[in-house]
Amino acid sequence: MARKKPRKVRIAFRKNRQRRARIRDVTRDVRKDDPETADLPSAERISGKGDLTRRRTILAADEGGAGALRAVDETACRTGRVLSASGLNCVVADAAGGRRYECTVRRVVRTISREERGAVVAGDDVLFQPIDREHGVIERINPRRTELSRSIKNKEHVIAANINQALILVSAANPPLKTNLIDRLLISALKGGATPIICINKCDLVDPVRLQPIVGIYARLGYQIVLTSATGLMGIDELKRQLSGQETVVAGQSGVGKSSLLNALQPGLRLETGAVSAWSQKGRHTTRTAVLHQLDFGGWVVDTPGIRQMELWAVRPEEVEGFFAEFRPFVPGCRFPDCSHEHEAGCAVKRAVERDLTSPLRYASYLKIISDGGDKARA
Repeated sequence: MARKKPRKVRIAFRKNRQRRARIRDVTRDVRKDDPETADLPSAERISGKGDLTRRRTILAADEGGAGALRAVDETACRTGRVLSASGLNCVVADAAGGRRYECTVRRVVRTISREERGAVVAGDDVLFQPIDREHGVIERINPRRTELSRSIKNKEHVIAANINQALILVSAANPPLKTNLIDRLLISALKGGATPIICINKCDLVDPVRLQPIVGIYARLGYQIVLTSATGLMGIDELKRQLSGQETVVAGQSGVGKSSLLNALQPGLRLETGAVSAWSQKGRHTTRTAVLHQLDFGGWVVDTPGIRQMELWAVRPEEVEGFFAEFRPFVPGCRFPDCSHEHEAGCAVKRAVERDLTSPLRYASYLKIISDGGDKARA
């Protein structure tokens, strides 16, 4: 079949600098100087023009639009997987042979206007052009199949891409277990197309009986749960079974033992670890950028920096209900079809919580998420 001819498309690019509009209060000056505008309705205002959005024409391999796939000479490029990305520099593994290249990102690729903080993240499939045996240039980022992301300053922060599992890691103690963070990461994983697994680490620090209510809540909802101890090697074999042959991102707050657990799974990784602050009971950042590692027993895993705030990306408050599966049997019984399950009379979900038919802990988490508009859970 003949290859499609690349099309010319117009796309927006990020502005490097944005100057203030030429005149701040144009309306007042125009009314004062031009008598013909004196009778204009007060709601009609005249605004100074700021910088126009930069737009350029590029050759696209698809139909274009905001996510246009840039056309490149594929015969001169190689396919690779981004192992880590920091600023404009990335480490890319060649798909044919595994040789690693230090790559920069072609300017036209990184300046295309997007809602994301960065153009390239760990796990991305890319086309890159080698410069020599150690260096190259990323020419195109292929569409992502799945992702785990959050929102930072109204931009999407993609934590990892092209993963099929999200290992949500919390600690039984030191720092304390936070179910609200679990619920937000569950929503982000499901929204991005990844299968979530909940892992409670540091189980050697508490009586396992104390964890049973939490385990029971999520187990009844059908989520996989693994109890581990990186120091005591508890649950390591079960976790290996869950990760074997999969592509998994490990996400959680600082100090829960992400790097320690990966070292226990594969000692050869030798990842840097750090202690939890005795004063704040919060972990210190030892992992500073997401890194994709290949596992000896099969599969890949992304070690990520600790999350201190988990603000959901592209999840409206009215969508949140759909991610709480335990609400579904009761929603049809609500008096109002657009019930938010927060303050309305005749809410079947609230009645279910009062009768212990669904978890009060999860319901409190739901209320927190929708009251925040889906933003900011401090870890």
